[in-house]
Amino acid sequence: MSAAAVEHPHDDDSYTLLRAANRIMEQLPGHRVEILEGNIIVAPPADGPHASALTTLMIPFLAAGLHGEESEVLQSLGLWLPTGPADYAVPDLAVVDADYANHETENNCYEPVCFRLVLEVTSSNHSNDLKTKVRAYAQAGIPVYVIVDRKNVRVHLLTDPVGEGYDSHTLYAPGRQLTLPDSIGAKVTLDAGALLEAGGCRIAGPDATG
Repeated sequence: MSAAAVEHPHDDDSYTLLRAANRIMEQLPGHRVEILEGNIIVAPPADGPHASALTTLMIPFLAAGLHGEESEVLQSLGLWLPTGPADYAVPDLAVVDADYANHETENNCYEPVCFRLVLEVTSSNHSNDLKTKVRAYAQAGIPVYVIVDRKNVRVHLLTDPVGEGYDSHTLYAPGRQLTLPDSIGAKVTLDAGALLEAGGCRIAGPDATG
Protein backbone atom coordinates (compact mmCIF):
# COMPACT_ATOMS: atom_id res chain seq x y z
CA MET A 1 0.00 0.00 0.00
CA SER A 2 2.87 2.34 0.72
CA ALA A 3 5.89 1.30 -1.30
CA ALA A 4 7.29 -1.29 -3.62
CA ALA A 5 8.85 -4.45 -2.28
CA VAL A 6 12.36 -3.98 -0.94
CA GLU A 7 15.17 -6.05 -2.34
CA HIS A 8 18.78 -5.84 -1.17
CA PRO A 9 21.81 -7.55 -2.69
CA HIS A 10 23.54 -9.36 0.13
CA ASP A 11 27.23 -9.38 0.82
CA ASP A 12 29.43 -10.50 3.69
CA ASP A 13 29.21 -7.11 5.41
CA SER A 14 25.41 -7.14 5.56
CA TYR A 15 25.31 -10.66 6.95
CA THR A 16 27.93 -9.68 9.52
CA LEU A 17 25.78 -6.73 10.61
CA LEU A 18 22.67 -8.89 10.93
CA ARG A 19 24.55 -11.54 12.90
CA ALA A 20 25.98 -8.91 15.23
CA ALA A 21 22.54 -7.34 15.76
CA ASN A 22 21.01 -10.72 16.55
CA ARG A 23 23.80 -11.55 19.00
CA ILE A 24 23.15 -8.29 20.83
CA MET A 25 19.44 -9.15 21.08
CA GLU A 26 20.33 -12.51 22.61
CA GLN A 27 22.74 -10.91 25.09
CA LEU A 28 20.43 -8.02 26.04
CA PRO A 29 16.88 -9.35 26.36
CA GLY A 30 14.27 -6.61 26.29
CA HIS A 31 16.44 -4.14 24.37
CA ARG A 32 15.38 -2.95 20.93
CA VAL A 33 18.03 -3.51 18.29
CA GLU A 34 17.81 -1.90 14.85
CA ILE A 35 20.14 -1.25 11.91
CA LEU A 36 19.76 2.28 10.57
CA GLU A 37 21.92 3.61 7.74
CA GLY A 38 24.37 0.77 8.32
CA ASN A 39 24.71 1.37 12.08
CA ILE A 40 23.50 -0.94 14.83
CA ILE A 41 21.29 1.02 17.23
CA VAL A 42 20.50 -0.40 20.68
CA ALA A 43 17.77 1.10 22.87
CA PRO A 44 17.19 0.05 26.50
CA PRO A 45 13.83 -1.36 27.61
CA ALA A 46 11.09 1.25 27.52
CA ASP A 47 10.02 2.98 30.74
CA GLY A 48 6.51 2.82 32.18
CA PRO A 49 5.27 6.12 30.70
CA HIS A 50 6.46 5.00 27.25
CA ALA A 51 4.33 1.87 27.59
CA SER A 52 1.42 3.94 28.92
CA ALA A 53 1.58 6.25 25.89
CA LEU A 54 1.43 3.24 23.57
CA THR A 55 -1.62 1.85 25.34
CA THR A 56 -3.31 5.27 25.16
CA LEU A 57 -2.48 5.38 21.45
CA MET A 58 -3.87 1.96 20.67
CA ILE A 59 -7.33 2.71 22.09
CA PRO A 60 -8.51 5.03 19.27
CA PHE A 61 -7.01 2.76 16.60
CA LEU A 62 -8.83 -0.25 18.00
CA ALA A 63 -12.06 1.72 18.50
CA ALA A 64 -11.93 2.73 14.83
CA GLY A 65 -11.89 -0.94 13.82
CA LEU A 66 -8.36 -0.92 12.41
CA HIS A 67 -7.50 -4.21 14.08
CA GLY A 68 -9.76 -6.45 12.05
CA GLU A 69 -10.21 -8.12 8.68
CA GLU A 70 -8.54 -5.47 6.52
CA SER A 71 -5.77 -4.16 8.76
CA GLU A 72 -4.05 -4.83 12.07
CA VAL A 73 -2.54 -2.64 14.79
CA LEU A 74 0.75 -4.14 15.97
CA GLN A 75 3.59 -3.22 18.29
CA SER A 76 7.28 -3.82 17.52
CA LEU A 77 6.83 -5.28 14.04
CA GLY A 78 10.07 -5.36 12.09
CA LEU A 79 10.22 -3.12 9.01
CA TRP A 80 12.80 -3.92 6.33
CA LEU A 81 14.28 -0.70 4.93
CA PRO A 82 15.70 0.27 1.52
CA THR A 83 18.41 2.49 3.03
CA GLY A 84 21.07 -0.23 3.26
CA PRO A 85 21.62 -3.94 2.61
CA ALA A 86 20.91 -4.88 6.23
CA ASP A 87 18.82 -1.93 7.43
CA TYR A 88 15.67 -2.53 9.43
CA ALA A 89 13.63 -0.70 12.08
CA VAL A 90 11.27 -1.85 14.81
CA PRO A 91 8.65 0.90 15.17
CA ASP A 92 6.79 1.14 18.45
CA LEU A 93 3.42 0.85 16.72
CA ALA A 94 2.25 0.21 13.17
CA VAL A 95 -0.97 -0.08 11.22
CA VAL A 96 -0.45 -2.72 8.54
CA ASP A 97 -2.50 -4.51 5.91
CA ALA A 98 -4.13 -7.66 7.27
CA ASP A 99 -2.14 -9.77 4.80
CA TYR A 100 1.19 -8.47 6.13
CA ALA A 101 2.37 -12.04 6.72
CA ASN A 102 2.56 -12.44 2.94
CA HIS A 103 5.21 -9.73 2.91
CA GLU A 104 7.71 -11.30 5.29
CA THR A 105 11.25 -10.75 4.10
CA GLU A 106 14.32 -11.30 6.29
CA ASN A 107 15.27 -11.29 9.95
CA ASN A 108 11.61 -11.40 11.08
CA CYS A 109 10.90 -8.19 9.17
CA TYR A 110 8.25 -7.21 6.63
CA GLU A 111 8.29 -5.18 3.42
CA PRO A 112 7.27 -1.51 3.60
CA VAL A 113 4.48 -2.10 1.09
CA CYS A 114 2.15 -3.43 3.80
CA PHE A 115 2.67 -0.56 6.29
CA ARG A 116 -0.02 2.15 6.37
CA LEU A 117 1.37 4.05 9.38
CA VAL A 118 4.31 3.85 11.76
CA LEU A 119 4.50 5.54 15.13
CA GLU A 120 7.34 6.17 17.56
CA VAL A 121 7.29 7.34 21.18
CA THR A 122 10.65 8.98 21.85
CA SER A 123 13.03 7.73 24.51
CA SER A 124 16.72 8.40 25.15
CA ASN A 125 17.37 7.84 21.42
CA HIS A 126 15.00 10.63 20.36
CA SER A 127 17.37 11.93 17.66
CA ASN A 128 16.92 8.68 15.75
CA ASP A 129 13.14 9.07 15.80
CA LEU A 130 13.27 12.74 14.82
CA LYS A 131 15.98 12.58 12.15
CA THR A 132 17.33 9.20 11.08
CA LYS A 133 13.96 7.46 10.96
CA VAL A 134 12.35 10.37 9.15
CA ARG A 135 14.80 9.76 6.31
CA ALA A 136 14.45 5.98 6.49
CA TYR A 137 10.66 5.87 6.63
CA ALA A 138 10.36 8.45 3.85
CA GLN A 139 12.68 6.47 1.59
CA ALA A 140 10.65 3.35 2.37
CA GLY A 141 7.53 5.20 1.23
CA ILE A 142 5.72 4.89 4.57
CA PRO A 143 2.73 7.21 3.98
CA VAL A 144 2.13 8.34 7.58
CA TYR A 145 4.69 8.75 10.37
CA VAL A 146 3.63 9.92 13.84
CA ILE A 147 6.13 10.86 16.58
CA VAL A 148 5.14 11.38 20.19
CA ASP A 149 8.05 13.67 21.05
CA ARG A 150 8.38 13.49 24.81
CA LYS A 151 11.56 15.58 24.86
CA ASN A 152 10.02 18.63 23.18
CA VAL A 153 6.43 17.96 24.34
CA ARG A 154 4.98 17.87 20.84
CA VAL A 155 3.35 15.33 18.54
CA HIS A 156 4.60 15.27 14.96
CA LEU A 157 2.47 14.21 12.00
CA LEU A 158 4.44 13.54 8.81
CA THR A 159 2.71 12.62 5.55
CA ASP A 160 3.46 12.53 1.82
CA PRO A 161 6.97 10.99 1.67
CA VAL A 162 9.26 12.56 -0.93
CA GLY A 163 12.88 11.46 -1.26
CA GLU A 164 14.53 11.56 2.18
CA GLY A 165 11.76 13.51 3.89
CA TYR A 166 8.06 14.24 4.09
CA ASP A 167 6.31 16.99 2.15
CA SER A 168 3.97 17.68 5.09
CA HIS A 169 5.25 17.93 8.68
CA THR A 170 2.86 19.39 11.27
CA LEU A 171 3.50 19.89 15.00
CA TYR A 172 0.76 19.53 17.62
CA ALA A 173 1.16 20.91 21.13
CA PRO A 174 -0.96 19.96 24.15
CA GLY A 175 -4.46 21.30 23.72
CA ARG A 176 -4.61 20.35 20.04
CA GLN A 177 -6.01 17.30 18.28
CA LEU A 178 -4.65 15.70 15.15
CA THR A 179 -6.75 13.81 12.63
CA LEU A 180 -4.85 11.14 10.74
CA PRO A 181 -5.21 10.72 6.97
CA ASP A 182 -8.07 8.49 5.81
CA SER A 183 -5.47 6.40 3.96
CA ILE A 184 -4.82 4.40 7.14
CA GLY A 185 -8.26 2.86 6.69
CA ALA A 186 -10.46 4.70 9.19
CA LYS A 187 -10.98 8.13 10.72
CA VAL A 188 -8.78 8.47 13.80
CA THR A 189 -8.29 11.63 15.87
CA LEU A 190 -5.63 11.77 18.58
CA ASP A 191 -5.42 14.17 21.53
CA ALA A 192 -1.85 15.47 21.68
CA GLY A 193 -2.06 16.45 25.35
CA ALA A 194 -3.44 13.09 26.46
CA LEU A 195 -0.67 11.23 24.59
CA LEU A 196 2.10 13.39 26.00
CA GLU A 197 0.69 13.28 29.52
CA ALA A 198 0.46 9.47 29.33
CA GLY A 199 4.09 9.53 28.19
CA GLY A 200 5.14 11.27 31.39
CA CYS A 201 5.33 14.85 30.08
CA ARG A 202 4.39 17.71 32.36
CA ILE A 203 1.64 19.69 30.70
CA ALA A 204 1.58 23.40 31.62
CA GLY A 205 -2.20 23.59 31.84
CA PRO A 206 -5.45 23.14 29.93
CA ASP A 207 -4.83 26.23 27.85
CA ALA A 208 -1.35 25.15 26.67
CA THR A 209 -1.33 25.30 22.89
CA GLY A 210 2.26 26.08 21.92
